Amino acid sequence: MADSTDPGRSPGGAPPVITPMLAVPGPLPVPDDGWAFEVKWDGVRCILTVTDDGSVRPVSRAGNELTATYPELLVPADGARGHTLVLDGEVVAPDAAGRPDFGRLQHRMGVADARRAARLARETPVELVLFDVLHLDGRSLLARPYRERRRVLAGLELSAPAWSVPAALPGHAAEAWDAVVRAGLEGVVAKRLDSPYTPGVRSAQWRKTKRVETLDVVIGGWTPGLGGLRGLPGAVLVGTDAPEGLRFAGAVGSGLSLRERRELAGYLEVLARAGSPFAGPVGVAGARWVEPRLVAEVTASSWTEAGRLRHPVWQRLRPDLTRLG
Repeated sequence: MADSTDPGRSPGGAPPVITPMLAVPGPLPVPDDGWAFEVKWDGVRCILTVTDDGSVRPVSRAGNELTATYPELLVPADGARGHTLVLDGEVVAPDAAGRPDFGRLQHRMGVADARRAARLARETPVELVLFDVLHLDGRSLLARPYRERRRVLAGLELSAPAWSVPAALPGHAAEAWDAVVRAGLEGVVAKRLDSPYTPGVRSAQWRKTKRVETLDVVIGGWTPGLGGLRGLPGAVLVGTDAPEGLRFAGAVGSGLSLRERRELAGYLEVLARAGSPFAGPVGVAGARWVEPRLVAEVTASSWTEAGRLRHPVWQRLRPDLTRLG
């Protein structure tokens, strides 16, 4: 099999194995001319191989075959028929509003039993969002610039029930960011229009910028730290006010400094109570409860389907917003 960086033909037209190119985290580029902007999808990266007999083989970023896991992806788009292709994309599980929900996708991940995978495909269908074409009919496109690869991808017309090719927006960073924020999506990936595809490389020619939510939450409990944090809170259990009472929103430990943990320990000791202040079940082992008076500011990437904060990070205590009741 040909080396994935070879721009020539693969022996016998066999599609090569290609490791995904990766983006570096960073701010949106300024100036934005010379860049295109795509949605950062909240899913699982997938390299999809299609042969001219209609066979489809999805492979994860780690090189694991996903054929049994996502059977609904195996029906190729009409535009793929008769071609040999290697495509780059993301597997996502849309919620009722059409937004990718990683919590829903987790129900599908790692399933190898065909019967169970077929049942899950009906209950929680996934989609494949395609954003690059790396190999076409025996010819590598890796050395071609991004703008050209995107033109080839659009020209294939790969629309199918479980496949889509969302547009990229050249030279309009602000518009792309505003659209992502309005839609509640994860972020933006900026790609240089002249960038080649470099397999397995985290390249500065691709830049990812994640959207985060900042919100105020109420501390209703904590869990003890381990090791060097023994005697201090390892994480605080937080919630948001809802009609039924204080709704549990998750545990926040990331971002807390040692000084802040010590400060919190004194407050939490004074506010200790016997039972949970949350309206529903929390399900956190070893939880200790406090009167829900302290308010904290945290950031998070999104909310899970179960109503928990995803990737929450502590920012600061908000003494100006102390909860009174």
